[in-house]
Amino acid sequence: MFNEKCYHIVKNDLVVIPNPTKMKNLAAQADLQVEWFAADYKFLQSLLPANNYSIGGSISLSQDPVIKLSDEHAQHLLDDFHRLRDRMDDHHLQFYRELMGSLCLTMMYDIFEAHAQQESTDLHTDRTAYIVKQLMDLLATGISRTERSVNYYAERLNVSPKYLSATIKRVTGHSVTSYIDRHTIPILKDYLNDERLSLTQIADHMNFTSLSYFSRYCTKHLGQSPSEYRQSLQPK
Repeated sequence: MFNEKCYHIVKNDLVVIPNPTKMKNLAAQADLQVEWFAADYKFLQSLLPANNYSIGGSISLSQDPVIKLSDEHAQHLLDDFHRLRDRMDDHHLQFYRELMGSLCLTMMYDIFEAHAQQESTDLHTDRTAYIVKQLMDLLATGISRTERSVNYYAERLNVSPKYLSATIKRVTGHSVTSYIDRHTIPILKDYLNDERLSLTQIADHMNFTSLSYFSRYCTKHLGQSPSEYRQSLQPK
């Protein structure tokens, strides 16, 4: 059971669960064989570009987590899992995190490919899906560079902030704010990477009300202050 719906899993089925708390009543026949992979959601998200298929794909998977794989796609995923398993004990490597990240990214793109082929024949037209798609289309324009308020997006979509927040949370399992931040952070990094811009100029470009608020936002989402982040880019 997932999201109160029952699914029957058979050979070559890939099940992607972005929110495991919604899964229950697992039952298996004696001959079932499963290979599984689990990772921190924020770590996986951090590997992907903001305007990636992953956003729309994760929304769809929240509604139906089962992807029917061809034999070829199933083998690709098994190979990805095994590569990850075989390298998990290499903690001594200097670039262990980057290595595991690249292997995870390969796995995710293999999942996207299989899911995209399945989704090409599965169109969603209900209002809920429409609202979610419209929000993602808005964010894809880069508008979060200056607009990061839920109220702004609710007004653009002609719904109340409460309705927008509840709809996005119900469909995706994540908040509107998390998607806004997901699109904003790459923009923020691009500005910080440009040494021609001062921190005050960046704060102005991104419509932060004060330099201190800008600094707090960076610290929250980058784990460093703006100046510390820039310092980390310098060659040692």
